[in-house]
Amino acid sequence: MAGPGIIVTGAGSGIGRATARHFLAHGWRVALIGRREAALRETAQDHAQARILPCDVRDAAAVDAAFETVAAEWGRIDALFNNAGRGLSPALPDQVAPADFRDVIDINVTGMFLCARAAFRLMRAQDPQGGRIINNGSISAHAPRPGSVAYTVSKHAVTGLTRSLSLDGRDFGIACGQIDIGNAATELLVEVSRSSPAPEPLMDVAVVADAVLHMASLPEGANVQFMTVMATNMPFIGRG
Repeated sequence: MAGPGIIVTGAGSGIGRATARHFLAHGWRVALIGRREAALRETAQDHAQARILPCDVRDAAAVDAAFETVAAEWGRIDALFNNAGRGLSPALPDQVAPADFRDVIDINVTGMFLCARAAFRLMRAQDPQGGRIINNGSISAHAPRPGSVAYTVSKHAVTGLTRSLSLDGRDFGIACGQIDIGNAATELLVEVSRSSPAPEPLMDVAVVADAVLHMASLPEGANVQFMTVMATNMPFIGRG
């Protein structure tokens, strides 16, 4: 019997890749969404339970088509890890180009909404109704880093999306939670840390993947609304 199915966006690298592989290792069917097909194939490692769906989360028609493909093949969608996102190099607000700001919002907010919208529609229509949406927030949804205006604004918006989805999903068995992650040791963050004059503590990205699996595996009627997972000694408590 096939296991439950989850869609992971931003699955071509970093937290998305680690999480997708972790779910595959635990018997889940995993649909991998991202812009780079080659990166998605690298994540999948030819796993029989992986479904590769190149897709730009900013494209509403492409998102709808990808989600409908998964629902048609699996019969239902049990969970979405709404993970795709991007940031900018640190800069003061007046140094951020409006086009760059809009691109961060387009991916981190509009893209996350479009994926949640597609999942919500299918979860509401399937029989039995319901499912689980897990949004990737950030420590920056609570406290900003210097020079991060676009990313911080976007992640505060994600918290609003999480709260709204949670409320609207109640009548349909659709639970929504948010994981706020601080300093997971993805390849990118490790490289940034190495070049930083004041490197911060990091945690294994596998910890994040396991936390998302826990959130997705809760029984019906239980939900982790917000979870913060961070390197113990990173400068978050008392930041500022």
